[in-house]
Amino acid sequence: MRLADQVGGVVINADSMQVYRELRVLTARPTAEDEARAPHALYGFVAGAEPYSAGRYAVDAASAIAEAREAGHVPIVVGGTGLYFKVLLEGLSPVPLIDPEVRAHWRAEAARMPSTELHAVLVRRDPAMAVRLMPTDPQRIVRALEVLESTGRSLADWQREPGKPVLAEQETVRLLVVPDRAIQGEVIDARFDAMIRAGALEEVRSLVALGLSSELPIMRALGVGPLVAHVSGKLGLEEAVALAKAQTRQYAKRQVTWHRRNMIAWESAITATNRNNKRDRLIVY
Repeated sequence: MRLADQVGGVVINADSMQVYRELRVLTARPTAEDEARAPHALYGFVAGAEPYSAGRYAVDAASAIAEAREAGHVPIVVGGTGLYFKVLLEGLSPVPLIDPEVRAHWRAEAARMPSTELHAVLVRRDPAMAVRLMPTDPQRIVRALEVLESTGRSLADWQREPGKPVLAEQETVRLLVVPDRAIQGEVIDARFDAMIRAGALEEVRSLVALGLSSELPIMRALGVGPLVAHVSGKLGLEEAVALAKAQTRQYAKRQVTWHRRNMIAWESAITATNRNNKRDRLIVY
């Protein structure tokens, strides 16, 4: 936000869960005050019933970046989804359009069978792709199966072909904001407690009332699963909150691994907390 103030920037989302309109609190979307302070794009504009994808993000982000530049603003793309940055800087593999009948068939199969059974089908038909995917990830399993059937080639083959980047790396300043490891767990816990106080539980109750499929991406947002279990009477609130915090800490560790493998050339920054005034400062080196 300070950077947007300084350079006349537009803050553009690169978080796969902050695109969903139903989860403002639990995905830590910018507040109404933030949005009044600086222009924002690609936040809360997708219905949870829609399975938003990296391919769609590439199109939407390219449009938002172009609009910002045309208006004389600096695009500031920010978020925690590494794949979205990979799409922006490297592009997507040129997979042809999928036959609508093939897509409908595999989505119907996903609706009637557990994801583990769907994964077993992929193991038989495309073992090279199956080893890359978790048996609990039906969205990506369906994608692999529909690509195989529609194109006659494994998605693994297509992914080896280079795509067209949205942004040229030399035209970007790439900053990786690294949290203070010493207090990261403490901050994660405090952040989730703040979300509960701000209405995260009520947000999840409203989400449950929509009757959405548990296989949709929005239902895999951090914190949703444990809080849904609480709303459904399967977990006490204290147990659900503890589980959500643990899952968030695990996810943070996986993000670090992603950064080391995929963002090694980015400039590092450290966020440190001044415990006297509780204000964050960004240190770039």
